[in-house]
Amino acid sequence: MPKLKSAKKHQATSAKAYSRNRTLRSRLRTALKKVRQASDKASAETALQAAISTVDKTTSKGIIHKNAAARYKSRLSRLVQTMD
Repeated sequence: MPKLKSAKKHQATSAKAYSRNRTLRSRLRTALKKVRQASDKASAETALQAAISTVDKTTSKGIIHKNAAARYKSRLSRLVQTMD
């Protein structure tokens, strides 16, 4: 348990940020999973657009690194392109 007032404040702030980041990270993983599990190319392309948007949002909020975001987008795009 924190003893100092500022440490208590920091603990509360960290808990709030952790909760928010966890929600966004979960939303990101779900979007990525939808693209990977798409049954046909048309549904995969729609899921890809949503996933790219989600990846960009999480990157702008600092949840994931910009290089990780680029890697996700590249791999998903390549996956959708190779679908028949």
